[in-house]
Amino acid sequence: MLIGEYQHNIDAKGRVAVPTKFRDDLGSLFYITKGLDGCLFLLSNEEWVRLENKVRSMPISKARGLQRFFFSGACEVQPDKQGRILIPQILREHANLIKDVTFIGTANRIEIWNTTRWTEVNSELTEESIAEAMDMLEL
Repeated sequence: MLIGEYQHNIDAKGRVAVPTKFRDDLGSLFYITKGLDGCLFLLSNEEWVRLENKVRSMPISKARGLQRFFFSGACEVQPDKQGRILIPQILREHANLIKDVTFIGTANRIEIWNTTRWTEVNSELTEESIAEAMDMLEL
């Protein structure tokens, strides 16, 4: 399970070190694509195949937007010896990744955020909204 929150810096070439714990869980080859709310999704090969199969099983009238969004800017990534990956420019622009980035684990994927944006999004979560969501889980 992918859990935790880690802060890192992205360099001028667009390289960033993936936290060791996440690299161990993701394996040696994984995928990066546009995420929701202005972040990037980092998915293991297994999760990528699962996403691809789910989208492919949908009628084209429903799937075409998802296909365009998730697959057009996606790429395979493999960490270098220092554990860094190169994030393509189009994806850095999507998530406004300039210097400070935050990696968060969300159980089955990792999200990469501009740290300032992550702080804003995280501060919007209230105890009430969490309690409502937990009610749906019957916790």
